[in-house]
Amino acid sequence: MASSSGCRARHCLLALFLLSSSAYGQLSPSFYAKSCPTLQLIVRATMIKALLAERRMGASLLRLHFHDCFVQGCDGSILLDDVGSFVGEKTAFPNVDSVRGYEVIDEIKKNVELLCPGIVSCADIAALAARDGTFLLGGPSWSVPLGRRDSTTASLTEANSDLPAPSLSLGLLIKAFDKKQLSPQDLTALSGAHTIGFSQCLNFRDHIYNGTNIDPAFATLRKRTCPAQAPNGDKNLAPFDVQTQLLFDNAYYRNLVAKRGLLNSDQVLFNGGSQDALVRQYVANPALFASDFVTAMIKMGSINPLTGTAGQIRRNCRVVNS
Repeated sequence: MASSSGCRARHCLLALFLLSSSAYGQLSPSFYAKSCPTLQLIVRATMIKALLAERRMGASLLRLHFHDCFVQGCDGSILLDDVGSFVGEKTAFPNVDSVRGYEVIDEIKKNVELLCPGIVSCADIAALAARDGTFLLGGPSWSVPLGRRDSTTASLTEANSDLPAPSLSLGLLIKAFDKKQLSPQDLTALSGAHTIGFSQCLNFRDHIYNGTNIDPAFATLRKRTCPAQAPNGDKNLAPFDVQTQLLFDNAYYRNLVAKRGLLNSDQVLFNGGSQDALVRQYVANPALFASDFVTAMIKMGSINPLTGTAGQIRRNCRVVNS
């Protein structure tokens, strides 16, 4: 019946399938099942080694994936070094002297290349490292959709404009996440990543000295290592979660209810606004938090991936193939 239009039924279906699987970026957990079956074992083994050397690295690599996905999508653009006239994203204000774990990504890539040369993208390695970092610190695990390719470009401008600042109000946070097709629920669940890891004094100074929605005893504790006068102590670290700083649990939300959120952008999630009820639910139901976190991570990991023949598979995660 469709022959007059030059498209027989099965050819139409094939064309539709090809369109949906490449142009629209259908990622799949089994993408490397045949081409690199040992991929996940290599990533896990390298991550265990990295966390044995420094447990905090699990949190750092979770953050690196987030900072990758919010700029140009999950394309490994954050991994590109400034080389010659090429300007990457590493010197953007939210990333400079702050995002860490690049060496672990290099190590995973090196190990993967030994067994599966030229097959696995740096963007996919970053996504798997974030999942393993979460799981190895006691958090949930999930099947990571794979098949992203690596960008040949980076955007310093977008890194400076689109990565949410710690000073943002709830309304502006919701707007920043909506720009990436992430809901307010995704925002609140993903913020729970701050149950692990540390932040620098320059990110929370204003909140502990000028914030009105903060427990005074908590503010006093944090002021001990974060002097009021910048740039004194700018790089001094404090844990997001005082109790279990390197255990992925729901303590972050308990802290918010107690007005012990480290960043302003943490505490605004529980401050008489639209997310208060969800924060209380996550306090009462750790399994709900874990489930919503996984859903949001998969959504975030699917922001504008390069697939099919777009982009490339970088040989070295730090530079575009020559």
